[in-house]
Amino acid sequence: MSIAPLDLVLLCLYMAGTIAFGLWMGRGQKSASDYLLGNRDLPWWALLLSIVATETSTVTFLSVPGVAYSAQFGTGDLRFLQLPLGYLVGRAIAAMFLVPLYFKGELFTAYDVLRQRSGPHVRTLASGMFLVTRTLADGLRLYLTAVVLQLMFGWSLPRSVVVTGLGTVVYTVIGGIKAVVWTDVMQFFVYMVGAIVALAVIGSRLDGGLGEMLSDAAAADRLRVFDFQLDFGSTYTFWAGLIGGAVLSIGSHGVDQMIVQRFLSARSQRDAQNALLWSGPLVLAQFALFLLIGLGLSAYYLQNPPKEAFTKGDQVFADFIVNHLPVGLVGLVLGALFSAAMSTLSSSLSASASALVNDFLLPATGHQQDSPFALRAAKGATLLFCGLQILVGIIDYGDDSPIVGKVLAIAAITTGVILGLFVLALLPRRSPTASLVGLVAGLLAIVGIVFVLPAIDIDSATEGVQAYKLAWPWHGLVSSLSTIVVGYLAALVTRSVPT
Repeated sequence: MSIAPLDLVLLCLYMAGTIAFGLWMGRGQKSASDYLLGNRDLPWWALLLSIVATETSTVTFLSVPGVAYSAQFGTGDLRFLQLPLGYLVGRAIAAMFLVPLYFKGELFTAYDVLRQRSGPHVRTLASGMFLVTRTLADGLRLYLTAVVLQLMFGWSLPRSVVVTGLGTVVYTVIGGIKAVVWTDVMQFFVYMVGAIVALAVIGSRLDGGLGEMLSDAAAADRLRVFDFQLDFGSTYTFWAGLIGGAVLSIGSHGVDQMIVQRFLSARSQRDAQNALLWSGPLVLAQFALFLLIGLGLSAYYLQNPPKEAFTKGDQVFADFIVNHLPVGLVGLVLGALFSAAMSTLSSSLSASASALVNDFLLPATGHQQDSPFALRAAKGATLLFCGLQILVGIIDYGDDSPIVGKVLAIAAITTGVILGLFVLALLPRRSPTASLVGLVAGLLAIVGIVFVLPAIDIDSATEGVQAYKLAWPWHGLVSSLSTIVVGYLAALVTRSVPT
């Protein structure tokens, strides 16, 4: 379906305004510290909204409603909320124990801590794992955004991905982290307004409105939040959410450069901790909003069946936006959708550039962080990672599973290992060799979980022979524990470094 001229004009004006705003806010970058850390002078409330906007991508906007839309694509209820409950615990732990590490000396990336305490090789490997998984995960986010452009204009997937990527990289490569953070703040309000407007429109189209929809959902047990069964193969249980979500959040918000870059841009340790702690409740509220949209869409399409049945949960909200919103509101909600996409992609590009320059290029070349070379390299690295994410995004992910699960599963692959390396670095008895041994053990644990376990058949009295699997929220716990335990045992038999 083609977009109405009014909506197209609104969307184009919004995109142009966003790019112009980002360029204006990021003007006057004179050094790599300005470009990558905002001269360490950004207010905590802006960093708070930037953290939330950064983790609220198109995946949240499109894929999370699909989880609640139907059990075919997810849970068909609110059990996804068990995961952000774990996020609250994880962020509190990260704020208490990890954030203070980044205010001891002049650090430029999260992995400088590992260089100081475990040696440069551990730092380089950890930073490399971040770059690989960040590029893969955010390439998927870019892909999901491009799917909407396909629906709107009938473009090919590669063209849609390239347009989305280039629209984001313009202000990021010129304005740096200041442009990223301040556009994040603006984009946070835009996408929240867009989501609320979409929910209101859905309610206005339902017989009985949102109130009756919620009553029907409650009667069908679709407002269910908690599942206390101890099933390690199930993704959305209380224990997987609380424990697995906490470990994932400690890693993603305690040792992942994309979020740590915000801490390093803060005026003080207290500001960084405030931004991190308050982001948890805000993200929980956001997930609840998008899950309610999913329940509303389920009721809407029950009363107004689509012309063709959906094959992916990610398609449901996109179809409603493009085909069922009134003219004028389509442009608003599409602007909200692209706000969610651009906030995450711009943050990813800036963080990846920071890690590549500070953890790889500067040590290899001998240049200092305040040199003209560092600033040029940071801008070049931003362009490089934009190209790499576009390459990932043009792959057509044809299966029915929600993209949100793929993205979080990718994050869990190395987040647990890197978290384990940080724990080893904090122990009184540690050594670079022991950390490297622990890293290998953590990666082997992930390989076993992802590739070996599913190949093992088990006999079930009720369902016959099945492959065994461990749900992705547990992956980070297993990999981090494997890294810590093996690394600690290795430290007992190797020469430790001074504390």
